[in-house]
Amino acid sequence: MKLFSEYLKYRAKLLITGMFVVAIFVTTDRLFDIPQIAILYPLILTIVIGLIVCGFDCFFFIRKHKQLTQTPDELPVPKNLIEEDYQQIIKLMGEETKMAEQKASADYTDMVEYYTVWAHQIKTPIAAMRLNLQSEDTESARKLMGDLNRIEAYVEMVLTFLRLDSNNTDYVIKEYDLDEIIRPAIRKFSRDFILKKLKLEYEPVNFRTITDSKWLSFIIEQVISNAVKYTSEGSVHIYMNVPGILCIEDTGIGISAEDLPRIFENGYTGFNGREDKRASGIGLYLCKRISDNLGHKIYAESKVGEGTKIFLDMRAKKLDVE
Repeated sequence: MKLFSEYLKYRAKLLITGMFVVAIFVTTDRLFDIPQIAILYPLILTIVIGLIVCGFDCFFFIRKHKQLTQTPDELPVPKNLIEEDYQQIIKLMGEETKMAEQKASADYTDMVEYYTVWAHQIKTPIAAMRLNLQSEDTESARKLMGDLNRIEAYVEMVLTFLRLDSNNTDYVIKEYDLDEIIRPAIRKFSRDFILKKLKLEYEPVNFRTITDSKWLSFIIEQVISNAVKYTSEGSVHIYMNVPGILCIEDTGIGISAEDLPRIFENGYTGFNGREDKRASGIGLYLCKRISDNLGHKIYAESKVGEGTKIFLDMRAKKLDVE
């Protein structure tokens, strides 16, 4: 019915002309003393022929519409000059779009290469600074080491952001012992726990999951980093009550109810981010993107002033295992 109404709009001028012709027949019959059969016969004949022509025209209109909506490799052969003009416009727009896409792709590739080189080069002075600080055991050295860890985490975040949209993302999907991924992530933040005097409660999960260890490690490290960052006193608890669902719980400042549904959006920082000017709103967004790519599910529960729970559901999904 919708296509038929569209056809009526498309042929509105011709239909109005046909109605005008019928009106002429009727007016002629009223004005002149002509036998009705002389008017009625050609009128009926005209209407019948008009309906037949309109029926065929509507059929071809609908068929052509369906052909065009099926995204053909080539445009249909133009039947008149107007259609040919439209096809020329479409071809020019297609060429311009293709050139714009090629330029955008080249610009993006150049940007990725630049930041990738920068991220790898910045790791050299970071490693040198780490070696120098490891030889000192002072409070200032420990604080500097914590700051250095955060710098390194930000650099890794940049690399992760770039790799996510790369065609060569190096996923190695196989079965891993989850505890073997969690423990190195905890050790990475051991100095931060000591400096902030936070208690770590880690219960070995004794669970094996199908995932990529490097990318999953990034998620866990990012969640632990946020837990330490927004917890001034209390503890961080890592456990698994439900098999396959890892929980990282803190006793930090919590997340407001209006912010909670949006914490995994790109660039969203919420009230906590506005209070902490260092927040970028990218970390949890990357966690969500990586979780989706790995077939996992990440979600959160939180109350302001009580703390936050981040859940990572790693129950079996259909993944290509190497």
